[in-house]
Amino acid sequence: MSSMSLWKRISSHADCEQRMAAYYNKKGLYDLRLCLAPWIEDRIMSEQITPNSTDQLEQVARRFNEDLQQKLLSTRASDQALKYRLVELCALIQRTPALELYTHLRSGLQKELQLATEKSVAVAAAGQSMPQNHYNMNNPVGMNGSYMDTGDMFGVPVPGTSPVNVGMSTNVMHNAPGNATPALMGMVPAKVELYDVHHRIVQGFNDFSACSEQLQGLKRSFTYIYNANNAPDAEAMYKRLIEEKANVVLRLRRSYLYYEGLHDLVLMELKNWRRQQALAGNGAQFSENMLDDIQRCFEMLETFVTHLLAAVLEALSLQIMKDDSDLTGLREQIQISQKNLVCSAFIVDKQPPQVMKTNTRFAASVRWLLGSQLGIHINAPTVECIIMSELQSQRFVSRGTHADVTTGSLAGQSSGEIQNCSSTMEYQQSNQVFSASFRNMQLKKIKRAEKKGTESVMDEKFALLFYATATVNNYQIRVWTLSLPVVVIVHGNQEPQSWATITWDNAFADIVRDPFVVTDRVTWCQLSVALNTKFGSCTQRALTAENLEFLYEKLQRDSSIAGERNEYISWNQFCKEPLPERTFTFWEWFFAIMKLTKDHLLSMWKAGRITGFINKVKAQDDLMRATTGIGTFLLRFSDSELGGVTIAYVNESGLVTMLSPWTARDFQILNLADRIRDLEMLRCLHPTDVNVQPLDRDLAFGDFYTQRPEPTPRGDGYVPSTIRVQVRTSGDTCSISGTPHHPMQSPPQDSMSMGNGSDFAMADFDTMQNFDVYNRII
Repeated sequence: MSSMSLWKRISSHADCEQRMAAYYNKKGLYDLRLCLAPWIEDRIMSEQITPNSTDQLEQVARRFNEDLQQKLLSTRASDQALKYRLVELCALIQRTPALELYTHLRSGLQKELQLATEKSVAVAAAGQSMPQNHYNMNNPVGMNGSYMDTGDMFGVPVPGTSPVNVGMSTNVMHNAPGNATPALMGMVPAKVELYDVHHRIVQGFNDFSACSEQLQGLKRSFTYIYNANNAPDAEAMYKRLIEEKANVVLRLRRSYLYYEGLHDLVLMELKNWRRQQALAGNGAQFSENMLDDIQRCFEMLETFVTHLLAAVLEALSLQIMKDDSDLTGLREQIQISQKNLVCSAFIVDKQPPQVMKTNTRFAASVRWLLGSQLGIHINAPTVECIIMSELQSQRFVSRGTHADVTTGSLAGQSSGEIQNCSSTMEYQQSNQVFSASFRNMQLKKIKRAEKKGTESVMDEKFALLFYATATVNNYQIRVWTLSLPVVVIVHGNQEPQSWATITWDNAFADIVRDPFVVTDRVTWCQLSVALNTKFGSCTQRALTAENLEFLYEKLQRDSSIAGERNEYISWNQFCKEPLPERTFTFWEWFFAIMKLTKDHLLSMWKAGRITGFINKVKAQDDLMRATTGIGTFLLRFSDSELGGVTIAYVNESGLVTMLSPWTARDFQILNLADRIRDLEMLRCLHPTDVNVQPLDRDLAFGDFYTQRPEPTPRGDGYVPSTIRVQVRTSGDTCSISGTPHHPMQSPPQDSMSMGNGSDFAMADFDTMQNFDVYNRII
């Protein structure tokens, strides 16, 4: 813990701190740098980025942005003022493009390192000692000892630097294991935290080894006195023996207390891993490899506690006095701790699907992080699985013991029937993983609880309980673990609301809780991160600050007072209360858009061709102010129809026309790009958040057009036809043209028509609501 973080080195010099504060305040990031100083340093300095790789840098920046928001949300505020400041910082991060924020912080660290190097040289020249800079970036130093500016010291080019210079400084800290710093404990990525835990366990075990040597000395003294007959100094020797044993007991208790602290630390890392696993259910980045490091911690702790227990038992065998209550109590404490360690190491490493449909196959797996360490793999146990309701899970967990986990005790606690619900654990020597895989489970029946109030089956949470019995050191031990909550459905139309339940639980559940209690309101800052994570993982493009602002307004139902913002969003606002003048909720609307984008608009959304989340009034205003004039258009998600996308464009009269929305059913007939190609009045795509410049229609969508075959006669004499989209002018039943004949501004004045192929029966027209005319082109 003696190493000094980079920011502490900078802040120890008033002039350096002032210069860096001015730099970070250019983008309002100074408080962020203060709040998460060690985390930012270690995260950015550990990133491996290939020089000149713009795509890689953008990916790293996006991941950093997401993790930074999660880190802020998980930071505990000591007072109300700090709490509000954290919320403001989250909002700032959402407003700042990820790449811009990341490169500003990265360049800031470069400047800090340069200042730290200059100070080190100055102090050394004065003959003083300077705390060692553990961020040894292997940067070249000039002949006079001053720092040589070689561009970005992290291997990423800075504007104005040459690739040659950049290449001189790419040998960064993460390539040298000896440079890892345990000083950043608690505010750094998991890998460094666990490295520090490893180090502390080894240190604690080494300290205990000294105690073990003292115990052996006590044993020799005890044997000598026991065999000595009528020694003249027997009484003095006996007193010294009592004192020596008291010292040994004191050392053993200290070692146990140190072990307990490490045990709690490792369990918290495992809980954090489980929390990340839950967030991954919403699409957040998740490193499963971290579990290998946690397993190593468990194995080291098991070795520690086993030796500690053996030492206590050996001390108990030296019966110097009749009363050994201290040692007896310590032995019981250690035995309980050892059992808790073994039981806590039994986890679900591959979660079952959290929206589970009956009579549908699914998979899951459990892992025992101490299986091989205890020799359990020699006689591998069988793991059983049942499904429990939320109430059953609460009752089960409230027992607080693994002793009652038997087949008999669980027989009446299942809320359903699962096929293929048992699996034998297997040990893989290559990676030391001891696990049981369930590859072909199927939920056949489910027992529902009695509903209260407005509750529905999509609000009801269940969980899979996995349990096993094994033999450890000639005694039986029973272990169990619960999966993340699942919602059971029987029909596809229950899926959207079920995902609302799961998304909310994954995002906002506490690390430690009663199953499956979760808050019924959260801050907009928290919810915006969850929505961005969910939408971004599903559609492969994150939401912008403008998108999120639009979603906030929609959640508030436009009822917020001008200039004021309601900080909290309730569960009812999220997915229970219908939107104003609509029959659907916010989540149903959001989920439908997410599904439409993923299934039919993915490539165009990723390319930034779709504005998407923008209200009708703002779309009109933006188009009316467009310098590209008539034919300028944009694509927005429909407010009035679930899973719809509409086109707004400037017509020949200079007014804005909005076409009636298209849905997934329409895109199954003809995709969006081809529809845009058919509408000749669409000429120029209005700038989006991603494409900041206007784009010619064919340039914007040409890559997404499908090739249409030439209408040549077939061998059987039939002439093939094709489908094209056209707009019919309201009130003009005779003319169909590429542009409206009359100026139109509201959707009811427009209706879409499609060319009719010969394969469509007349009855099909009733089901195609967006199109009133089909035009055969021969």
